[in-house]
Amino acid sequence: MMPEHEQDAALLEARDVRFAYAEGAPEVVRGVTLAVGRGRLSAIIGANGSGKSTLVRLLCGLLKPSGGGVWFGGVPLHTLEPRARARRIAYVPQTISTVFPFTALEVVLTGRSPYTSRFRFETARDVEAARAALAAVDALHLEARPVTELSGGERQMVALARALAQEPECLLLDEPSAALDLKHRAALVRHLVSLRERAGMTALIITHDLQLLDPAFDRVIAMRAGAVAAAGPPADVLREELLADIYGDEHVRARRAFGRTFVWSEL
Repeated sequence: MMPEHEQDAALLEARDVRFAYAEGAPEVVRGVTLAVGRGRLSAIIGANGSGKSTLVRLLCGLLKPSGGGVWFGGVPLHTLEPRARARRIAYVPQTISTVFPFTALEVVLTGRSPYTSRFRFETARDVEAARAALAAVDALHLEARPVTELSGGERQMVALARALAQEPECLLLDEPSAALDLKHRAALVRHLVSLRERAGMTALIITHDLQLLDPAFDRVIAMRAGAVAAAGPPADVLREELLADIYGDEHVRARRAFGRTFVWSEL
């Protein structure tokens, strides 16, 4: 595990980031400033439409801020050449679709593209890395299956394996557990914790699955209407009054027991 002072150093930063999808349109992200610590697991929570997915796309360079900026490893993100950026940051979107019947292994192998030249085929090392990534998410049995025949949850595991095959410093995941069953949701968090402990991996995920956060995650960032409403350790953010506010649900309940926080909405 990384030393405490290294873990606390920011790897990914947003500094007064703003974004609107069209000139003159309302800002979807409004003056967000946050730091994702190196070797930390962080989560973004908030209601639908609160700007979470847009923010993560800004943090990985898929969108350009209308104002402010994003820094990675102390340098402006936009100064990193695309292939160099892909070796350092891996992004898994909320939904994955394909019309071509590539096998799961072939899809995961595309995660090795930052390490191969345009005219070179994948090496045995690339295949080994891809199969190891599939095994890490309990999906090696899918390697020969066409992704067009996989369920939504199975496709999500393949997408996560593709990101792991990039061997990045930082994982950005948009609702990675949304299509997963109970077993694989827990396995996903265990694997992220293992990557943090063994390799100092930094990860930032968007999730509505609040039960997964405490105590596994180091930091929770709560968003409301495009801005950061609160940020801190899970036990500090997963509070009843704050959750009721950001989700607009007076029926939200949160209780701490057995060293973790349980959250539900009363019927």
